[in-house]
Amino acid sequence: MTDRTGRCMCGSVSFVGRNTPDSIGVCHCRMCRQWTGSALVGVTYKLDDVTWHGREHIQELQSTPWAKRGWCRNCGSGLYFQFTAEGTYADEIELPIGLFDDPNGFRMRSEIYIDEKPDSYAYAGEGHKRLSRADVIEILPVLASQD
Repeated sequence: MTDRTGRCMCGSVSFVGRNTPDSIGVCHCRMCRQWTGSALVGVTYKLDDVTWHGREHIQELQSTPWAKRGWCRNCGSGLYFQFTAEGTYADEIELPIGLFDDPNGFRMRSEIYIDEKPDSYAYAGEGHKRLSRADVIEILPVLASQD
């Protein structure tokens, strides 16, 4: 694990992520596809391991009763997805890989909502988990209210 830096498209918001994991996850759910324009490919950090600069430029939306999303109010770059519900994942934040100054060196650990992925693309590689919507809801039942 190492420190990584990144920023939005216009540079108004930047971050330093400490203890960066070596893996990424991909979410193909409808909301992530609408938010990113494809799939959310992200790095999961503990909240305390991310330091933001330019916080005054961050806009947030409580996108579901259990999660919020943040973006740069100047350029619109998506900055994070964060669970706000108590319990599992409440102390984590997901940062899109496209924000990173150096997005190299990560390995894919999982794809979730794989049954909702459009058939027009597929991620290469073997050895990562592929979970359906039902699989994900079994792990985290609060997500059943996403529809």
